[in-house]
Amino acid sequence: MRALMCEHHGPPEELQFRDVAVPEPGPGEVRFRVRAASVNFPDALMIQNLYQRQPPLPFIPGSEAAGVVDAVGEGVTGLRVGDRVATIPFEGAFAEYATAPAFRTTVIPDDMGFDVAAGFTMVYATALHGLRQRGRLRPGETLLVLGAAGGVGLAAVEVGKMIGAHVIAAASTDEKLALARAHGADQAVNYSETDLKQAVKALTGDRGVDVIFDPVGGALAEPAFRTMGWDGRYLVVGFAAGTIPAIPLNLPLVKTASIVGVTWGMHSRREPEIHAENMAQLYAWYAEGGLRPEVSKHFPFEESREAIRWMMDRKVQGKIVIEVAA
Repeated sequence: MRALMCEHHGPPEELQFRDVAVPEPGPGEVRFRVRAASVNFPDALMIQNLYQRQPPLPFIPGSEAAGVVDAVGEGVTGLRVGDRVATIPFEGAFAEYATAPAFRTTVIPDDMGFDVAAGFTMVYATALHGLRQRGRLRPGETLLVLGAAGGVGLAAVEVGKMIGAHVIAAASTDEKLALARAHGADQAVNYSETDLKQAVKALTGDRGVDVIFDPVGGALAEPAFRTMGWDGRYLVVGFAAGTIPAIPLNLPLVKTASIVGVTWGMHSRREPEIHAENMAQLYAWYAEGGLRPEVSKHFPFEESREAIRWMMDRKVQGKIVIEVAA
């Protein structure tokens, strides 16, 4: 099979296409013919040796994909050859065939295209796990989403609305905010043109927000935290800005607020039953039309390196997808 290989750590332009053996599924795994793969921020980090979980060299990058099951490993139940699935292998998706754990593989709705499915699980499952299990978001509460036009940020906007929250979207351009509004955000803040803290305080009547969903980090973290209301929950989702912030610990003290980590990958492994319930809920919301995944750009397989660069340059709105097979 043809695969995009990371043979040494570096920029995406140094990745190479190679002909390699088709992988065999191990116990608890499925193998699938990759139809589409999405590009996620961890993909860009892994090839640079900057991610917390690093596969040994050489490896095939690609953390998320959709396709058709063509082999099932020992002990797998509930999945069979021919199923249309979305899955998270965490590596190996930028290839014609890949294997993935069965517990992170779900059968997709009949009307969901492979391009949509390829970018569905990671962002929506992270958003729902973060907001429901970690953030305890309740109907009527106010949710602030940073990076609200990115893949996981846009998913958090939609999931927050489905839970019944009032959603404030924050992003760096008016174009991105228009996208967030189109996906349900009630209010919007352009943090490149206005003071984030003052703008959110004004929008909430100085009461502050109940939950903050932050996949950005960097310089936005502290001013965002200062918008927190009483008993607020600050969800640490990622660091797309490239730097890990330091929050002065007097802030959660005086606000009686919590700083809560969101690690969906570990959650899905340690609590697969809850993950399965979350996915069932997400597919139900999709069927109702409450979730409208945004695939903003498609790349052919031969342009996989360009797709990763697109992600690294922060040009992504919603999700971008690599079309591996017709």
